[in-house]
Amino acid sequence: MHPQKEALVRLLADDDESTVHLVKVQLAQVGSEQLADLRDLANCDNPAAALHARDVLHAVIQNEAVTQFEALCATFDEQSDLEEACWLLSTSLLRGLDTVSCCQRLDIWGAELERRLRRSSHEKSHVEIMTDFLANELTFTGNTEDYYHEENSLLPCVLDSRKGVPITLVLLYMFIGRRAGISIGGVNLPGHFLARHGAVLFDPFHGGRVMTQRDCAEILRRQNKQLEAWHLHVATQRQILTRTLANLLYAYHRCGNQVLYQRLKRWSHILCGNT
Repeated sequence: MHPQKEALVRLLADDDESTVHLVKVQLAQVGSEQLADLRDLANCDNPAAALHARDVLHAVIQNEAVTQFEALCATFDEQSDLEEACWLLSTSLLRGLDTVSCCQRLDIWGAELERRLRRSSHEKSHVEIMTDFLANELTFTGNTEDYYHEENSLLPCVLDSRKGVPITLVLLYMFIGRRAGISIGGVNLPGHFLARHGAVLFDPFHGGRVMTQRDCAEILRRQNKQLEAWHLHVATQRQILTRTLANLLYAYHRCGNQVLYQRLKRWSHILCGNT
């Protein structure tokens, strides 16, 4: 082991809490350029030192994601990567998130969906095959019991719980569909975000149920609104990210988390000001 690393391990494993705190503060200040060294420390043989090093590593990664996501909001447009934005957003809000394993799961599911699409008969539509797999087998569905919990609006949490709000479930279908070679769009219907494949509107929140225009009109009627043709257009990437931030903003306001509420409010203003 390198002498400097040995010294850091001893300090991180020290019985004096103030010493450990000081070392962690100094390590956190080195920034993302020292991530490889932090990862090395986080995998050392000393359990106490490794635990403290992982804490610093996660904090540095999270702070870097906050900076990157804020910068992305200022430049986000239709050429930007919506999936990357979702991972950055989640990393900014969830310490210790492993986005690599999240992407790997989507890759596996996308490959399986592609296999099923290739082997399917012409009697089943792409939407039916997709909802059979994601809704029926993988059991992704809407969280009707705790709808406003912030985890419903964070894609990695949805991957774990298999429950989410309409927009995160549509995002899941979009990203897996892209891996399988089929295009899924989001429909920014007021009151209920929907998915669209070609001319087919469907609802991942309710098991992939196919929606008619009459169904959509009924959703709007309950809000004293009338269905217009533009309501059913495919949403832009910025509209989707804006609505995702709005959901989180409401969730943090509802649970009283002022720190994250103010952070989401700032990001929303930056994104909306990006014209």
